[in-house]
Amino acid sequence: MDLSPHSHLLHFRNFTYFSFFSEAHNSYHVATTIVETLAITAVLLVSVVANAGAAVLVTRERRLLANKTILTLNLFVADLLFVSMIPLIVAVRWTVSWELGYTACHTVLYVICMSGCVTITTLASISVERVQAILRLQTVPTLNRRMVAANLFFIWAFSALTCIPLSLFFTVMEVDYPEQERVHICTLKWPDTTGEIVWNVAFTALCFLLPGFIIVVSYSKILQIAKSSRQRLRHRESLPPAGDSPEYNVSRQDMKLFRTLLVLVFSFLIMWSPIFILTFLILARNFLGTLNVSSTMFFWVVTFTLANSALNPILYSVFQFKNVWRRFCCGSVVVPLRKRPRGSGQEQEIHP
Repeated sequence: MDLSPHSHLLHFRNFTYFSFFSEAHNSYHVATTIVETLAITAVLLVSVVANAGAAVLVTRERRLLANKTILTLNLFVADLLFVSMIPLIVAVRWTVSWELGYTACHTVLYVICMSGCVTITTLASISVERVQAILRLQTVPTLNRRMVAANLFFIWAFSALTCIPLSLFFTVMEVDYPEQERVHICTLKWPDTTGEIVWNVAFTALCFLLPGFIIVVSYSKILQIAKSSRQRLRHRESLPPAGDSPEYNVSRQDMKLFRTLLVLVFSFLIMWSPIFILTFLILARNFLGTLNVSSTMFFWVVTFTLANSALNPILYSVFQFKNVWRRFCCGSVVVPLRKRPRGSGQEQEIHP
């Protein structure tokens, strides 16, 4: 069977398989692989440092553990699990042939997809938790251990179950690259095309569209409450008393967290959309013979998606702990001196 030198569609029993991270050697293989390695390794290092630093900030500054704090830490755990697959990806880009065994093949894309599902589901859970806290008029952070444990269990169990087909149907296959020796690739081998289509549509709906819809509804409710609260404060003297109906207010801290999470949601949607689009393009290649998706394209899209794990904790830290970073970066210049009250003898300058 004839395959063009640049083809990344590997044929087996009249069916077309995608090679994912395995790339055919070419004259620029070493140079391009070095660039790829440097780029994805930078993502790994920044992500580990940023997530660890953000977790330390959250636990130090939020001395009163709350439901939202535990869920936020869960975001950082998902990000770290996400980037833990980078060493395997780098190894495959260098060896071309899959030498990592069947277990790693069953694991790589499974962990990547599960981590993404955990991230967006956690963001949806935080949005629902914030709406519930506002409607219950909570002014002090609370920690409901049973509810948090049940929530975390659902998030991880739901994500793990929806991604099981990736673990089951990813397998190592032996193929022939043009003008090269026989190599092994880790590829997705579905029993039939219908199952692949059904799973792609269901996964996108359950782990992308549904959490996104929940986030939109929850944040719309928060904005509605915030708007009515501002109007009520502005016209409190002219409006008649509301009787016994509760007055829901959105605190400044809630709005700050709302804006932070909104930025995280937008960054997730922007940086995860390409991988979902590419997944459907890989699926469509079975029906469109002229459509060719290269492994290099797949690698860079995955790298762009992985970068979201580095961006999330950075955005969260910048938006939530702006004063902490300001003290850390230029505390001796920006933070003014405070003086003790008069009356104790002499004034004494103290540093905050």
